[in-house]
Amino acid sequence: MSLRELARVVQTSEVTVRRDVRALEAEGLLDRRHGGAVLPGGFTRESGFPQKSHLATAEKTAIADLAANFVEEGEAIVVGAGTTTQELARRLARVPGLTVVTNSLLVAQALAHANRVEVVMTGGTLRGSNYALVGSGAEQSLQGLRVSRAFLSGSGLTAERGLSTSNMLSASVDRALVQAAAEVVVLADHTKLGTDTMFQTVPTDLITRLVTDEPPAHDDRAATELQALADQGVQIAVAGSPGGSAGAGGEGPPSARQRRDVPLPGPRRQGPALRTAVALGAAAEQGHGQGAERAARVADLRRR
Repeated sequence: MSLRELARVVQTSEVTVRRDVRALEAEGLLDRRHGGAVLPGGFTRESGFPQKSHLATAEKTAIADLAANFVEEGEAIVVGAGTTTQELARRLARVPGLTVVTNSLLVAQALAHANRVEVVMTGGTLRGSNYALVGSGAEQSLQGLRVSRAFLSGSGLTAERGLSTSNMLSASVDRALVQAAAEVVVLADHTKLGTDTMFQTVPTDLITRLVTDEPPAHDDRAATELQALADQGVQIAVAGSPGGSAGAGGEGPPSARQRRDVPLPGPRRQGPALRTAVALGAAAEQGHGQGAERAARVADLRRR
């Protein structure tokens, strides 16, 4: 249920409901989701595309804007299935000489009319819930492939297990996409941070970079997970807050300024010594009150 609906049913404010939902989650009685709450036990549950497409839309847009800056002209990349990667694909249509390998019909559709982008589809069996090709046919078509980067999304991300999803077939194809790439970039909004689902797709030590959005001031779980991921060597790129990423007095588009703050990584090295780079929009730096502690953690990431 959404927070708005919960507030209507119990006849109180959304602020009160949000506080109560956090308390109930701490007791294991429900799982929080963006703008609402669901029954616990999400390890095997997966929302379909219609539901996912309406969740955290502003955050996904900001993430896609920033992630597009990590793609260079003439590159060959793989892009996995998901609503966030679909947003990324819409921005990649402007990158000349790009080759995109994907198992997602939505990604391919977003690039279908891009004259300067070559789209290569995997084989496989269509999984209608997320418009993706899965199964042995998809995995076999990726054998022998080598590209510079893989852009993937998922159902959850933790420092302990890395990226995970609720569907076995989707997880298997995502693992094949990872094996084809020199670097792995995970696109995950803050609602997925700290969420663990049934099937691991990318262990933390194989994730080169995480592109995410700024967690709300009250979301300590997401902020803690970001710190833990950074400690394990994942480079963190944080998109500006929705509607405020441009900042005050900045020059050029926000994505360009953020791109300079987040250099592309060199060869992957294990352990916390790997440099962590953080890109923040100006709005993310204007937090106060409960956001002060999180801002201090972000500042510590930047110093590293």
